[in-house]
Amino acid sequence: MDIQINTQRIQTDVLVIGGGTAGTMAAIKAKQANPDGDVLILEKANIRRSGAIAMGMDGVNTAVIPGNSTPEQYVREVTIANDGILNQKAVYQTGKLGFEIIQELESWGVKFQKDTQGNYDLKQVHRVGKYVLPMPEGKDLKTILTRQVKRHKARVTNRVMATRVLVQNGRAIGAVGFDVRSGDFVVIQAKAVILCTGACGRLGLPLSGYLYGTYENPTNAGDGYSMAYHAGAELTNIECFQINPLIKDYNGPACAYVAGPFGAYTANAEGYRFIRCDYWSGQMMLEVWKELHSGKGPIQLKMTHLDEDTIAEIESILWSNERPSRGRFHEGRGENYRTHGVEMHISEIGLCSGHSASGVWVNEKAETTVPGLYAAGDMASVPHNYMIGAFVFGRLAGTRAVDYIQDLEHIEPDLDFLAAEKARIYAPLTRPNGIPHTQVEYKLRRLVNDYLQPPKVGHKMEIGLNYFTRYSETLDMMGARDPHELMRCMEVHFIRDCAEMAARSSLYRRESRWGLYHYRLDYPEKNNEEWFCHVNLKKHESGEMILFKRQIEPYVVEVDLEKEVYDVAVR
Repeated sequence: MDIQINTQRIQTDVLVIGGGTAGTMAAIKAKQANPDGDVLILEKANIRRSGAIAMGMDGVNTAVIPGNSTPEQYVREVTIANDGILNQKAVYQTGKLGFEIIQELESWGVKFQKDTQGNYDLKQVHRVGKYVLPMPEGKDLKTILTRQVKRHKARVTNRVMATRVLVQNGRAIGAVGFDVRSGDFVVIQAKAVILCTGACGRLGLPLSGYLYGTYENPTNAGDGYSMAYHAGAELTNIECFQINPLIKDYNGPACAYVAGPFGAYTANAEGYRFIRCDYWSGQMMLEVWKELHSGKGPIQLKMTHLDEDTIAEIESILWSNERPSRGRFHEGRGENYRTHGVEMHISEIGLCSGHSASGVWVNEKAETTVPGLYAAGDMASVPHNYMIGAFVFGRLAGTRAVDYIQDLEHIEPDLDFLAAEKARIYAPLTRPNGIPHTQVEYKLRRLVNDYLQPPKVGHKMEIGLNYFTRYSETLDMMGARDPHELMRCMEVHFIRDCAEMAARSSLYRRESRWGLYHYRLDYPEKNNEEWFCHVNLKKHESGEMILFKRQIEPYVVEVDLEKEVYDVAVR
């Protein structure tokens, strides 16, 4: 089959890949740093309603508000929750700069909940400290951000999917991809590249079996994880999976973060509370897993004891923001918060630093290990960063990138690389009657569930790794009939890369850590003597994936991890 492909060539100073939470902020901050600079957001959907906050957000989980908490207190809490494996300098940035972000968002029209005195109405969900700030009218957050992108005159190219970061002369020089509507091959030259493509939400398969019924935004298929890896950047703690409590059979939280401060709580089938806080740590998820398998399951978010006004307020928040289909889901099942608990279960596994700790290695300046390549948001290695952390590191990436490019010129991409990548991208179109991408993806993610889902077992993970390394043969049989299906095929390539990373990292760290996130039955104990370190990986010059230990940077906030252990179980 002879395929005629047009090629688009684009130049920009700063290229932002992904137009979600971190990406929009990165572009805005880059333009604020240099209004005359050219900044381009590349988004495979449309930035007006794309990313994890496409339909807004019901609250901020990491609000460090002066007078209520300090950056130091926040860093301590995250350090203990993450078993000490983090770069404290990076986490400190969220605590230090988050309040400025909140104030700026407010100036743009984002509304945060206030008390009767006009102060921020913070709620306690974490084990220690109040960091949760409700946003009852948060559904328009993404459209507000899009408006600011336009006001700052950052360019936006929607419906173009990046597939690889271009690296030459030891630095990032742009990216390559294709238009998911026209099919055009797109080559973008840039002086700096910022990856903001979100989590790998489509790693494991939901219990429903629906490919796109994931807890995380299903358009986030690990694009940035894969692109960073192939660009030669380090990734870290990929064995620390994201696993969340969610509404059973529904791709979203119950959500105890919203309902908990109103008096709701997570209970077992006997009606008893078995965890002391609903902060989503790996330790909390391990207690959920234990309860589900103890004979005291299923578990539920219990609200039946609350009064009518309280339940109505919970409904108004949960049913209008982030996942507005939640109300229709309960209605379809004949469920009412006044008479029914919300049955909860455990989500499929994914990769995410914003909710866990698995990401592309960045320092406190949002720099990856490849010069000129930055990362921010759920894919950057700043544990438990959530939405405010994505904004903070978007800000850092945007401003740092502008500083970095001051004396740089564009570099012409290697033509042989472009030709090879073009052939790889469009190969499925030469097989229009090949195996549909849906079948190839389902099988891959079924294997992820079968062999990587915690609790982990070394022998099973070895089998899984063998499947993932051989899966390129299956990818070469995928067929696509149009550019949209081609996009889905490329996403399967990203998922396969992430599955191999997850298997190799999980095998490499021979201990259990982070509660359920990395719970190995063959190494059930935490081993600080050998494994108090980051497990990093990168692509070797030979093309092989190599793993190695990276030391923990000296702490900036003192924490005694021998005495302070994250324990949320009700004994």
